[in-house]
Amino acid sequence: MAKTKVKVPVKKQSFGVYMKRYWQLYLLLALPVIYLIVFKYVPMVYVQIAFKKYNITKSPWVMPWAKNNGMEYFIKAFSNPDFRRALRNTIGLNLLDLVIGFPIPIIFALILNELVFTRFKKVVQTITYMPHFLSWVIIYGLAIQLFAPSTGLVNMLITNLGGTAVPFLNDTAHWVGTYIFLGVWQSFGWNSIVYLAAIAGINSELYEAASVDGAGRFQKMWHITLPGIKPTIVILLIMAIGNILGSGFDRPFALQNNLVMDWAEVISTYVYRAGIKGLQFSLTTAVGLFQSVVGVIFLLGANALSRKLGERGLW
Repeated sequence: MAKTKVKVPVKKQSFGVYMKRYWQLYLLLALPVIYLIVFKYVPMVYVQIAFKKYNITKSPWVMPWAKNNGMEYFIKAFSNPDFRRALRNTIGLNLLDLVIGFPIPIIFALILNELVFTRFKKVVQTITYMPHFLSWVIIYGLAIQLFAPSTGLVNMLITNLGGTAVPFLNDTAHWVGTYIFLGVWQSFGWNSIVYLAAIAGINSELYEAASVDGAGRFQKMWHITLPGIKPTIVILLIMAIGNILGSGFDRPFALQNNLVMDWAEVISTYVYRAGIKGLQFSLTTAVGLFQSVVGVIFLLGANALSRKLGERGLW
């Protein structure tokens, strides 16, 4: 005869007993939740300013609606050549950052992982991490000392060797190259930490088995290390694509000057100039809302594409 399984009833804890046991954890959790509610969700009430005529003396709930069913400021933004230029610059600079700046931390982490001398490896890591902690004001000061047309160290060296000074900061094309170079220099060491951590999690037995089969260091890197960190690369790439329309304020604002504003003005600096300095709060709220919505669309699209290609994605 077949034995019948007897289900043993599991005694459930009451809510009071459970909270008495774990209340410290929920107390710790309450602080970040309160922070998110107060500083992230409550201010979202003011998103409706994008659809209304802003009045500093009135609550956003009672402000009158803008023309064209609330779309007045969106129409005004897209008909503004300054905003269209800022949108073009934001997409262009972020795409260059993605194409050039995204692979470099991966390559650097792979190279660093192959270094044999531990002490030298730690020194290199420390040196490459340091620029991350510098503000863009300090980095711009260093750029002036190095790349100024007549007094910069690099141009002085070029002219002393018989060459012509290069307008790194004054010409649009050269400024874009300098902007991307400084961004990569400031962040690639810090961004490589994630990839180094992912590499450290790869099973060492795979490398030992590959050595037995006669695989060289490059073959191990190509067939073991890169596939091992592929999920990490995909997740960070999705997040980078989601931020393709978003740009930090400090980097472009610190590096821009009047000679290169055709390519230096991005959405964040446009919002600052038109919204805070120009007091066009409804217009710039509409711009910020557009930026956020498009960023979410890019993020969802990149995540869906990665899952369709067989990767895990963000969720």
